[in-house]
Amino acid sequence: MKFSFKRYLIAFVLLATISFWSISQAAGLLVPKDLTMEANDSKRRKVPILVLFMSESCEYCEIVLKQFLLPMQRDPGYNDKVILRQIESNSGDALIDFDGKVTTYRRFSSRHKVWGTPHVMLFDSNGQVLTSIEGLLTVDFYYAFLVDAIEESLEKIKSGN
Repeated sequence: MKFSFKRYLIAFVLLATISFWSISQAAGLLVPKDLTMEANDSKRRKVPILVLFMSESCEYCEIVLKQFLLPMQRDPGYNDKVILRQIESNSGDALIDFDGKVTTYRRFSSRHKVWGTPHVMLFDSNGQVLTSIEGLLTVDFYYAFLVDAIEESLEKIKSGN
């Protein structure tokens, strides 16, 4: 009886851990490991890459993510307009930059002068910044700011600027 209880307990703990990991992974946007892959997708689809620079302790980042970007990600109307990604701006994890060189999320954020979070930047397929939104401006108008930034970036890409 004791052995059986231990097996069930271990199985429960493993299942709970896997479930928690799956839920936490699904709670955000994709985290890019290689921006050259995102750039290739952007070039092929002729859409900008929106990157949410966030930090772990940023309450406003969670608002931007959960109230605006995740619903946008679920909306099929945005599939042909934008690639949505998120970056932990303080992370020392490796990232392949648009130019194919290895850097870290922290250095990438610093290079793009991301000093506070949340910070949204839209990039073209060459890694050039098309537009950005710093901070969480008025929550009531933030969705409109995002839509305008995406539309402005799409126009720049389509016009070749």
